[in-house]
Amino acid sequence: MVKIRLKRVGAHKKPFYRIVVADSRNARNGRFIEEIGYFDPMVEPNMVSIDTEAAKKWIDNGAQVTERVKTLLKNAGVVE
Repeated sequence: MVKIRLKRVGAHKKPFYRIVVADSRNARNGRFIEEIGYFDPMVEPNMVSIDTEAAKKWIDNGAQVTERVKTLLKNAGVVE
């Protein structure tokens, strides 16, 4: 199953996340199919950048979205 989820990068106690499309069997920070955005929770307000066209394409093709990414996509106006 293909999922849209967060991949953690960044230093200790300074998280930075990439929004990626990956096979659910791969590790959290393992191999991914495509990177479609990023999320930085350390700045105020939180910085989010998402390629909306790529996100819609993957969702239309049946990719499952994790809860946190679903919230980010709703805030960006990609999904209802």
